[in-house]
Amino acid sequence: MQGKITEINKDIFIVDSNDTKYNCKCRGLLRKRHIEPVVGDICLFNPSKLIIEDILERRNIFDRPKVSNIDIAFIITSLKEPNFSTDLLDKFLVTMEVNNVTPIICTTKEDLLNVNERKVIMPILEYYKNIGYTVISNNDIDKIKNIIKKNTIVFTGQTGAGKSTLLNKLNNNLKLKTGKISKALGRGKHTTRLVTLYKIDNGYILDTPGFSNIDLSKYSKEQIKESFIEFNNYPCIYKDCTHTKEEECKIKEAVRNNNILQERYEDYLKFIGGNK
Repeated sequence: MQGKITEINKDIFIVDSNDTKYNCKCRGLLRKRHIEPVVGDICLFNPSKLIIEDILERRNIFDRPKVSNIDIAFIITSLKEPNFSTDLLDKFLVTMEVNNVTPIICTTKEDLLNVNERKVIMPILEYYKNIGYTVISNNDIDKIKNIIKKNTIVFTGQTGAGKSTLLNKLNNNLKLKTGKISKALGRGKHTTRLVTLYKIDNGYILDTPGFSNIDLSKYSKEQIKESFIEFNNYPCIYKDCTHTKEEECKIKEAVRNNNILQERYEDYLKFIGGNK
C-alpha cells in the first residue's frame, strides 16, 4: 500500500493513505540500505503489520529540516519585526532554485511599516515580481489555498516571520503555537518543535521549525549563479563569466544601469565568496 509520511516521532512514522493515518515502524532492511525515511517521503507499507517496506524515489530532499518531495515553498518574509532582509530572502530563493522547488514570496507584517520604510521595501518587492517571482501577502488566504491544492508545500523563512500564524489562518483547527519576537535578538523564538505535514484543502503543508542559518557552501558557484534567474536576461560575451571582475560583463553593466537590483548582486557576490 502506498502512503505519505506526515510526521516522525522518534521511531514512529505516521503515514497518511486515503485519509487514514497509520502509526508505522521502519523495516530493518531499509536501515541496512542506509535509507532514512523523512517527512514527505512516499512509501510502500504493510497496513496490517504497520511496517514501512520501501521509500519511493524522491523529487528532492532537504537536510535542515529533514523533508522531501516538495513542490512549492512559501518563503514567509517578515517586513518588520524581524526586519526585511534581501540577504536572507535570497538565500532561501537560491536553496529552492537549486532543488527545483517553486518559490513563492509570502510577506507578513506589512501593517507595521511606516511611510519611509514602505518607500524602501515596496520597490524591492516589485523587483522580485518583475523578474518572475510570485509575491503575495499572508492576508491573501484564497490565493494561498488555491496554490496549496494537490501540491506538497513547505512553509519556510526567518524565525518569527509568522509561519505558524498563517497556518492557523488556513485551518484554525490546527491551533499551532505562535511566539513573540525577542527584542534583544530581533528575531522570533522557536515555537515549532516537530516537522509535521498537515493536509489542508487537498494539499499537504509542511510546517517546519524556524531557521535562518542556511548553508550554501554545499552548492557550487555555478549552481548559485544559475539560481539568480534574472542573470539569464543578460548573456555575457564570456561563456564562463562569474560576473565579478570580468570586463564587459553584461551583469555588472545591468547593475550599473539599475536593471538588476544592487542588493541582489551584492548578495550573489557574498554567496559565491567561499564556494568552489
